[in-house]
Amino acid sequence: MKIHLVDGTYELFRAHFGAPPKKAPNGVEVGATLGLVRSMMLLLSDPEVTHVAVAFDHVIESFRNKMYKGYKSSEGVDPVILNQFPLAEKAVSALGLATWSQVKYEADDAIATAVAKFKKAKSVEQIVICSVDKDLTQIVEGKRVICWDRRREILLNEKGVVEKFGVRPESIPDYLALVGDSADGYPGIQGWGAKSTATVLAKFKHIESIPKDPKKLPLGLGRATTLVENLQQNYEDALLFRELSTLRTDVPLKETLNDLKWQGATPLLKKVCKELGSESILERVKKWRK
Repeated sequence: MKIHLVDGTYELFRAHFGAPPKKAPNGVEVGATLGLVRSMMLLLSDPEVTHVAVAFDHVIESFRNKMYKGYKSSEGVDPVILNQFPLAEKAVSALGLATWSQVKYEADDAIATAVAKFKKAKSVEQIVICSVDKDLTQIVEGKRVICWDRRREILLNEKGVVEKFGVRPESIPDYLALVGDSADGYPGIQGWGAKSTATVLAKFKHIESIPKDPKKLPLGLGRATTLVENLQQNYEDALLFRELSTLRTDVPLKETLNDLKWQGATPLLKKVCKELGSESILERVKKWRK
């Protein structure tokens, strides 16, 4: 079997910017939620998709905001989409999918925890992470755990991660710490661009292993000297940024592998679709839970 782990936050934002706006009967904007439901129904229409879970950032903030004040938050996010998170989670759950709503942790942490929990099961042939989030590439493993960009139909296995970033999955947190991640709100270390960072980490893997002697770096001496100096002057920041980018695998997930098996939509979906003002969606549901 394959397990599909969906980044619901990404899917909701994608629907917000890609699906047409739609007002529910009560006047609330629900276009992104409807787009997400359609997206999940399309996913479930594939016969290979049997075991699914969807993870959400129920609130944008997490424990990482206490570690670094510049970390991403809900500030500046359009209320139109923020207000749809509870509704989206309700709709996905009514569709019969395991739904993980994160408050202390992030959706990515829930996905990473699920990968660690289920990847060793003999019955699991492959785990497919449905997201384009760079953070999630750190848990890609061979061809067994892969990332899937559903919009562009791109599959990223371990070889693909190396081709895209220049480093292996285990070095992705170090890579993001040095280069920075504007989506998550930390700047990286000055001067450490994608190319030079990949060149260095491809050889040394982790920040602690980067030599203080610039002559040992596989770069021109002038460039290497600048990078080493900048790293040493901001070493604690680099380690902090790496901790921010490292996904947790200790999120309390109660579901078993069997709980992830899609048994069909629940009767609650009819009520939810009525609230959304789009009962026509129900005609496309191929399977109902008994």
